[in-house]
Amino acid sequence: MTITFYELAGATDALRFSPNTWRARMALAHKGLAHDTELCRFIEKDKIAFSGQKLVPVIRDGDAVVCDSWAIACYLEDRYPDRPSLFGCDVGRATTRFMNVWTSTVLHGALARLLLAEIHANLHEMDKAYFRETREKRFGKTLEQICADRKGNLASVRQLLAPVDATLGQQDWLGGDGPAYADYLIFGGFQWARAVSPDALAEPGAPLHAWNERMLDLYDGLGRSLPAKNE
Repeated sequence: MTITFYELAGATDALRFSPNTWRARMALAHKGLAHDTELCRFIEKDKIAFSGQKLVPVIRDGDAVVCDSWAIACYLEDRYPDRPSLFGCDVGRATTRFMNVWTSTVLHGALARLLLAEIHANLHEMDKAYFRETREKRFGKTLEQICADRKGNLASVRQLLAPVDATLGQQDWLGGDGPAYADYLIFGGFQWARAVSPDALAEPGAPLHAWNERMLDLYDGLGRSLPAKNE
């Protein structure tokens, strides 16, 4: 039975900017699992009501319903052990769990301060009021105030990514000899920025920039299917 993958879209169906759904999307491709895609907007909570919560990504695999990108990665690893591993081993899964938490909290927090206003500008009209209200309530500022220091916010993101860049100066992938879920965690944030921002997160010539180009080429250029604002 084909997996159904529920993911977020913006102003157009091609504008699939969510970093969390990109993690799951790359995990499905890594495992070589065919799937159907159902697109959702922020306010279309009814489409995923069957999951018992309100956030994408969600997958339905036969009778199994799995929510949250990390839970989806772990499910795919355990359900399809005969396909390429996302973690390599139990130690790899444990260390990648730390990366998952760091990316979701620290890196994505910094990226939000860089991108929120631009995300709003690239949403479907049905979502704009909801997005502004919920994000401004969360941050206690307007979107414009959150993103006012564009230069400083970009510098903060690049500073956080410096250890990733240094690591990629010594190996081609965060997963070692080949891409792994650790790579997809960081790549989700890069796709978030690629979709809405004219600013590249990595400096040209940096190992991180070369890595992102390799990531975009994976799985027949899956990453390049996302329309880019920074190219």
